[in-house]
Amino acid sequence: MNHALLIIFASLLAALYFGIRAQKGKDMNMEQWTVGGRGFGTIFIFLLVAGEIYTTFTFLGGSGWAYSKGAPAYYVLAYISLAYVLSYWLLPPIWRYAKEHKLVSQSDFFVSKYKSPVLGILVATVGVLAIIPYLVLQFKGLGIIVSEASYGSISPSAAVWIGVLAVTAYVMISGIHGSAWTAAIKDIMIFFVVVFLGLYLPYHYYGGIRPMFEAVHAANPGFLTFPKEGMSISWFISTVLLTVLGFYMWPHTFGSIFSAKSARVFRKNTVMLPLYTLMLLFVFFVGFTAILQVPGLKGADGDLSLLRLSIQTFDPWIVGLIGAAGLLTALVPGSMLLMTAATLLSKNVIKVLLPSVGDKQLPWLAKSLVPVLSLISLYFTLSGGDTLVTLLLMGYSLVTQLFPALLFCVPARPLVNKYGAFAGIASGVLTVAYVTIAQVSVGTLFPSLPSVVKDLNVGVIALFINLVVMFAVHVITQRIVQAREKDAIAGDETHQPV
Repeated sequence: MNHALLIIFASLLAALYFGIRAQKGKDMNMEQWTVGGRGFGTIFIFLLVAGEIYTTFTFLGGSGWAYSKGAPAYYVLAYISLAYVLSYWLLPPIWRYAKEHKLVSQSDFFVSKYKSPVLGILVATVGVLAIIPYLVLQFKGLGIIVSEASYGSISPSAAVWIGVLAVTAYVMISGIHGSAWTAAIKDIMIFFVVVFLGLYLPYHYYGGIRPMFEAVHAANPGFLTFPKEGMSISWFISTVLLTVLGFYMWPHTFGSIFSAKSARVFRKNTVMLPLYTLMLLFVFFVGFTAILQVPGLKGADGDLSLLRLSIQTFDPWIVGLIGAAGLLTALVPGSMLLMTAATLLSKNVIKVLLPSVGDKQLPWLAKSLVPVLSLISLYFTLSGGDTLVTLLLMGYSLVTQLFPALLFCVPARPLVNKYGAFAGIASGVLTVAYVTIAQVSVGTLFPSLPSVVKDLNVGVIALFINLVVMFAVHVITQRIVQAREKDAIAGDETHQPV
């Protein structure tokens, strides 16, 4: 067994140990398992929110897109920073309402605000449908990291199986507590590894960051600027808009809001999180460095650029540290995703459809769903072939359809009714499903339009349809509801005793 593999497995065992130990001394009821008893302070919330960004995408997808696409990769920096700014105003009122009503899931918020368990089922279903490709992204990245960093000693399939078993075990035992403690270890490791790689590799191969960019530009003029068609400026703007609005719509990120101990936690984090995002620049530097040093990676293989360049450059023990940090970028988000999906299905779908399921049975039901969801995600991981960024954007297109309904229910009295909210979400999700399955874009649907319109992210089109349907159904049904209320009041007055 080589040194790299020893370090990777030692990190896996350490993560498993800390994840299981995190639940010691705690009564792991539903509130503790899902939202940590609402007792997490600024640091843990920072780690949980930041931890959901610095995933296998940070290691592989960011560098892979810099390697394969060039300038369009910068959308990541823009959307994450803007999403954090949005959180300054959006998250405190959500947290206060959730604490007052003891909510533990994203779907709970919609159910409570709109007084509609059926809407809760829809929101939970959309959340789980979006979580599956995100889980696939984490497991796929895990397989790549461990297989490459172990110099092929372990196959990607075997690596995925090992990682899935580990994360399933500590999610079932510790819930969000395990994720929070493992996130602390992961963020320390990834910070030093990413900054080191992003600085060392350009200087090692080119003598600096500027000479690296000059060499890439000389070899491929125009690669570092946005193309006029395809992933153009209009694609960039629409994709940033889509992902900013969808950022906190991910059920696991939304759920982590509930674990804070005060609303001030979010505003403190808003100051630091955009600066932390700059770490992604170093990931891009690695991808750009690899363009001329590890040429020929096509399609999904572009995600291998960071690891291939690291193996080419460093001794096995350094590669092991890089692989260990990458391993944790899959385990921490993967654990949050599994826990959240299990919570949504158990509390907001099964319990609604089967009211006989009591509150005492709910934690057991949620935990028993974790291995089921792991196996489903494992199947798609081993059979799929999309790049990591493609999987991420597909999930974003789904969860962003929840944003309009959320935005209009943040005020004390929702601005649209439950029928409009349901219809809007359903129409947006169906649009995303159609374009995903049919593999169409705005350009293929309307080829005669100018490129600035054809290049729009199709998720934004789905969001527009969502809004139109939402308000149309709200207006129509509101009149019907008001008419029924008047008839009911009139009927009550008629039957009053004289």
